[in-house]
Amino acid sequence: MSNQIKSDDVIFNFFKQICDEKDDIKCVDLGNSWITAMETNLDNIEVNLEEADKIMHKDNINNNRQHLDDLKGKSADGWREYATQCMVEILDNKKNL
Repeated sequence: MSNQIKSDDVIFNFFKQICDEKDDIKCVDLGNSWITAMETNLDNIEVNLEEADKIMHKDNINNNRQHLDDLKGKSADGWREYATQCMVEILDNKKNL
């Protein structure tokens, strides 16, 4: 058995933390920290792409940024619902491997 931490496990656990958080303000803060982390990841990806790759992936990057913008302003219940959907998706993807 591998002790390697898999990124989908880390993401799953982060979303579980959002779902389990009883304090609505902390729940929203966790969700907003997800947005910040993903925006930072997109910025880093974009900076490291060659010009041709930036052009090729422009729509994908813009769609991801739009998705993150759409998450801004979610309530605690909205974040819990979103996190639950993401966790289900992760589990479904693991089943299909």
